[in-house]
Amino acid sequence: MPEADNAGSWSPPETPEMLHTALAEIAKWEKEQNKLMIWDRISRLPFKLLDKVTPKLVHEKVGKLLDELGSYVQNGGNYLVAGRKVGRLMEETSQAAGVRDTGPYPLAVMDAAALRLSERSWNTATAQGATTGFGGIFTLAADIPAVLGLSLKAIQEIGLCYGYDPTDKAERIFTVKVMQFASSDIVGKRTLLRELNLQAGGDGNISTGTSEAVSKIQGWKEVVVAYRDNWGWKKLLQTVPVAGMFFGAYLNRKTLEDVTEAARMLYRKRRIIARLAELEPNR
Repeated sequence: MPEADNAGSWSPPETPEMLHTALAEIAKWEKEQNKLMIWDRISRLPFKLLDKVTPKLVHEKVGKLLDELGSYVQNGGNYLVAGRKVGRLMEETSQAAGVRDTGPYPLAVMDAAALRLSERSWNTATAQGATTGFGGIFTLAADIPAVLGLSLKAIQEIGLCYGYDPTDKAERIFTVKVMQFASSDIVGKRTLLRELNLQAGGDGNISTGTSEAVSKIQGWKEVVVAYRDNWGWKKLLQTVPVAGMFFGAYLNRKTLEDVTEAARMLYRKRRIIARLAELEPNR
C-alpha cells in the first residue's frame, strides 16, 4: 500500500500550511461543482421519452448492472483490482520526483500517479466508445457495462494512490459513491459530500458514515439511474451507426474524465484531512 494510516508511526512530508492550501484548492473545486453545464441540464430532461425509445436489451442490461454493483460492494467480484501495479507506479513516480520510493509519499507524488492512471483510463474509454459506437444501437448494450467497469477500476486505482484499500468493504462503498457523485446534479453532489463526511469540518473517515451511505444507495439503483440520466440524449447519439463511433469515443472519454476528476479530488481531500489530523491532533 502507498501509505499506512498508523498514527504516530511517521511524519507527513507536507507542512500544515501546505495541506491547508491544498484543501482550499479542493474547496474551490467543490464550489465549481454547483455550476451545472447547460448541456448537462438539457440531457437530464427527457427521461420518459428516453425510456420509450431505449431498446429492451439496454433496459435489461441496466437491470443486470444493479445486481453487479451490489455484488461489487459485498465482495468485490470481477471489478476488484490488485494493488501491485499501482504500487509499482507509485515507486516509479516517486523516483522520478527524486524522493524516497517506499513512502510515505508526498501529496504531489500521489497526485502525479493518480493523474497518470486517469489519463490511461481516458484513452481506454475513448477506444471502447469508438468500438461500441461503430455498430450503433446493436452494440450500445455492450458499452454500458464496459464504462461501468472502467469507472470502478479507475476509482479504485486512484484510491490506492492515496493509500485507500478497495478490498475493504467500506472503501468499495466509497468507490460507488464517487461514481455516483460524478453523475449527480447539484443537489446530489451536496448530499453525497455530507454522506461521505467530506463537507467542511468533516473528518474524512468513511467508516463513520458507512451505515448511512449503504442505506441511501437503496439497492444501488441511484447509481445506475444517475448514470442513465447523465447520458440521456448524449448516449442516444451513439446509436447512429458509424457516426456513433465518434460520439461514443467522446462521450466515454468525457465520462471517465468526470469520474477520475471526482476520484482524485475526493480521495485527495481524505488524505489531506488525515494528514492534518496527524499534524494538528488538537485542532
